[in-house]
Amino acid sequence: MMKRINVIGTSGSGKSTVARALASVLDYPHVEMDIFHWKPNWKNASDKEFLSAIVENTSGSNWILDGNYNHTQSVKWANVDTVVWIDYSWIRTFYQASKRAVIRAVMKKENWPGTGNVESFRKTFLSRDSVLLWTMKSYRSNIKYYEKILKDKEYSYINFVRLTSPAETRKFIASLASERK
Repeated sequence: MMKRINVIGTSGSGKSTVARALASVLDYPHVEMDIFHWKPNWKNASDKEFLSAIVENTSGSNWILDGNYNHTQSVKWANVDTVVWIDYSWIRTFYQASKRAVIRAVMKKENWPGTGNVESFRKTFLSRDSVLLWTMKSYRSNIKYYEKILKDKEYSYINFVRLTSPAETRKFIASLASERK
């Protein structure tokens, strides 16, 4: 039985959506790493603050942790039993990232409570800090990185679930829902 789960994937892949669905089906707390990472004015939390928040929020017996932040791996995977990798095609991932970015820029809704951080068209399309540019730059390297980890004996204690399409994801979540009944 999956009790402590980290949902990973390239920015825009649907990590948060899948994590929320898993949390709902399994009735586990959903922990979004971005909430701990981002401070007002798009500043990053210190490593000490960020890692402490992860430890504190993954100390329970079951949870769904949503996020990559590979430099936190030793902390976030200390007690994890399952990693769900959202590995959709580049076209699907970039489409989802673009759609989300446009919706966020239009809606001007704060991304993480208390930060005041909202997306803008300038930040999304005309900045070196663009989430779309990040998605393009990190997509291939994430695949190589996670494929390497899947084979690494250091992580043999982790159950890896690689989901490569929305249909496969729906089927996976539906199977968990039916097990819970």
